[in-house]
Amino acid sequence: RRGKNILLDLDSRGPLVVNLGMTGKLLFQGPSGEGQDQDPADLRHVAVTFHLDPAARLYYSDIRRFGSLRLYSSSEWEMESNRLGPEPLDPGLTGDRFHDLLLKSRSPVRSWLLNQTRVAGVGNIYALEALFTAGIHPQRRARSLSRQEGGLLLQAIRDVLSRAIGAGGTTLRDYRNASGKPGEFSSSLRVYGREGLSCPRCKTRIQRIVFANRSAFFCPGCQPYV
Repeated sequence: RRGKNILLDLDSRGPLVVNLGMTGKLLFQGPSGEGQDQDPADLRHVAVTFHLDPAARLYYSDIRRFGSLRLYSSSEWEMESNRLGPEPLDPGLTGDRFHDLLLKSRSPVRSWLLNQTRVAGVGNIYALEALFTAGIHPQRRARSLSRQEGGLLLQAIRDVLSRAIGAGGTTLRDYRNASGKPGEFSSSLRVYGREGLSCPRCKTRIQRIVFANRSAFFCPGCQPYV
């Protein structure tokens, strides 16, 4: 994986890079019955079928066709990868370096986190959950965060991503893993999709706002705009 992309290494050349978009899925069916219980609804929207040896198949299914599959040479992918920001789980990304990157932008911090050239692999759900954990309003300017706040946000991102990976991801509607199973992190969400419900920390009602054409959920009590 690099950012939000899945890399499939090929013998003949560079990687096949898969971006699932909003509704894409990679579904595996093996020769010994693995994945044979895939939901038929998922298989109705197969766009690409890979025939594997021996007698296995890998399906790329995508209802809305927002995803992509691109074949790169090694040098082409290196150039593309260099366009992306650092990985948040990379131990080489220190709190000081993360804060220095924040200081370069006047964008709202939620928008900054979603920009894959700033930091790679953070989507809207995990950005908002991390901002709640760190107590930072999603519309704060990135450059307004103190060095301490930047360190807290980086740690929050790592914590949220690690827990989500451990739960197999977040399924609100479409996401499935390669075996066709949904992710279970949705039950751990504390602000995303919880408009009008009580904050699990201070009991203030969660609010929803829209900016940059994306919904943002936050707790006014825990995440004041300062």
